[in-house]
Amino acid sequence: MTDTPEYTPPEVWVWEKDNSPKWRYGNVNRPIAGATHEKELARGKHPLQLYSLATPNGVKVTIMLEELLAAGHSGAEYDAWLIRIGEGDQFGSGFVGVNPNSKIPALMDYSEQTPRRVFESGAILLYLADKFGAFLPKDRGKRTEALNWLFWQMGSTPYVGGGFGHFYAYAPVKIKYAIDRFAMEVKRLLDVLDRQLADHQFIAGDEYTIADMAIWPWYGNGMLNGASYNDPREFLQTHEYRNLTRWTKEIGERAAVKRGRVVNRTSGPPEEQLHERHDASDFAMKTGQGRPARAT
Repeated sequence: MTDTPEYTPPEVWVWEKDNSPKWRYGNVNRPIAGATHEKELARGKHPLQLYSLATPNGVKVTIMLEELLAAGHSGAEYDAWLIRIGEGDQFGSGFVGVNPNSKIPALMDYSEQTPRRVFESGAILLYLADKFGAFLPKDRGKRTEALNWLFWQMGSTPYVGGGFGHFYAYAPVKIKYAIDRFAMEVKRLLDVLDRQLADHQFIAGDEYTIADMAIWPWYGNGMLNGASYNDPREFLQTHEYRNLTRWTKEIGERAAVKRGRVVNRTSGPPEEQLHERHDASDFAMKTGQGRPARAT
């Protein structure tokens, strides 16, 4: 590993737009909010309209929607529209109107008398759980425990994505201090989960909840399955977390999870990509044909 020269911050930080080091999403990073261009969002036939990409945060919501449909909640039918964050789709005026923070996923619910926007993946999971009365225990104590872990994920993930993932996989230079700092924290978080799962089938106890749906894309599929950040499994020695490994495999074998993880996906094997989802038949009609499902 190589380190950058010692850096002394200036008295006032200035955005050096054209001189910033290049990295994966550097061309869309900026220190201001708001739309960069006018673009309306598409709208399909279902009350629930999802605008997303199959990042771990996006996958949380498509898993939830597919689980709701599998459980018989027909009102959870949805259209999933692709937002290409590398191309700046999240800065279109329509998307900013749904999520002023310009992050995926974002949801519009047109089934309400006044259409509702819902943004932030954890908020969407909680909104859907309350709307359909599913995947969040009714018992106050069990509900609280599930919410403990839902918000644990929301609070801990910046260490995984913005910290470890960025410096280990994406940063234009390798900084030993930064990688060591965030690798240590990610391993601690993996150990937190491993200890919790030693005595529980699921994250929050004996029920499958939105806590599992929130955590699996990041710590299960992303870390334990190696789907994120150029596969860090060997570097982090993730095989050591046996309880987490058991849970990761169990969740990953659920049919709804298998469907949810391919929606809005634009990478990986073509047969595992469904760029847009408008009907349950899309999984058979637009995937598994040796090419990506095309946006329509």
